Amino acid sequence: MANPIPTPSVPAPDIVRCAYMEIVVTDLATSREFYVDVLGLHVTEEDENTIYLRSLEEFIHHNLVLRKGPVAAVAAFAYRVKSPAEVDAAEAYYRELGCRTERRRDGFTRGVGDSVRVEDPLGFPYEFFYDVEHVERLTQRYDLYSAGELVRLDHFNQVTPDVPRGRAYLEDLGFRVSEDIQDSDGVTYAVWMHRKQTVHDTALTGGNGPRMHHVAFATHEKHNIIQICDKMGALRISDRIERGPGRHGVSNAFYLYILDPDGHRIEIYCQDYYTGDPDNPTITWDVHDNQRRDWWGNAVVPSWYSEASLVLDLDGNPQPVVEREDRSEMAVTVGADGFSYTRRDDGGTPAEGFKLGSQL
Repeated sequence: MANPIPTPSVPAPDIVRCAYMEIVVTDLATSREFYVDVLGLHVTEEDENTIYLRSLEEFIHHNLVLRKGPVAAVAAFAYRVKSPAEVDAAEAYYRELGCRTERRRDGFTRGVGDSVRVEDPLGFPYEFFYDVEHVERLTQRYDLYSAGELVRLDHFNQVTPDVPRGRAYLEDLGFRVSEDIQDSDGVTYAVWMHRKQTVHDTALTGGNGPRMHHVAFATHEKHNIIQICDKMGALRISDRIERGPGRHGVSNAFYLYILDPDGHRIEIYCQDYYTGDPDNPTITWDVHDNQRRDWWGNAVVPSWYSEASLVLDLDGNPQPVVEREDRSEMAVTVGADGFSYTRRDDGGTPAEGFKLGSQL
């Protein structure tokens, strides 16, 4: 791991959960049609340049901000912290790290108050806030409930060239590891990290970065995800279904990956598990196990590994993308390359007991 990120002497901010993402879209009307008319997110507020959206169970002002701009990119990965004092803690923490910070007492977006945004050590635009406008929680508005209803913002996924370096930094920030992917030499290729009591609030995937791999919204059941597929087929936009539906090995979640009109990747996600106990065990997957990404063993499309969204600095300019120099997960995951397995010759699997050629 090159150039490890130092641990500040001041306390890390107490993060509650991932709360919203701000993305830049090039055609606001087309994006509105996709996120509101197709996916069914609920409009809290909008004007000629910005749309504030939330999921069914949310009581804060928004989970997703669509902002019109010239380059499709991500402007903020926003986390809610436990109290107003934790915004001060976040500012002090990143200043000690030598990161650029910007504080706005009135917030960067409508409905959010005192906030700090930072260019973090990995090059991502993070935001930390507590003060927020409450809005109606739509849980019992069954008159608004759609068959593919998105109920919660679940997590972010970030692409970075050095996953071990990023893991150490996020652990210092207070994130806990639920699952990771490693090879026999202990090289970490991806890691899932949480603050709320689910599998992850964010994940790090190895690759050229900093870039945003996807933002994920949860449904209640997998049939909601299937309905989204059916709806996209009926609307003749099934070419925006990139991968799935399927079942992940990592997280156990049922998933679907789709692309918005600008190519931002959205995951629809359900049925992961509770991670709130202090001794919740970390699950480590072999990078060669083809069930870690898809429990059914389906191949992952190459675009899922290679394509991702740009991220912006605090001036609104795209961050330079740094190429990954170490071994790429692409080399052991895509295609019939002879490196993957479902059941190893030595009998070892993440769920021990199967051996090649044995009875199922």
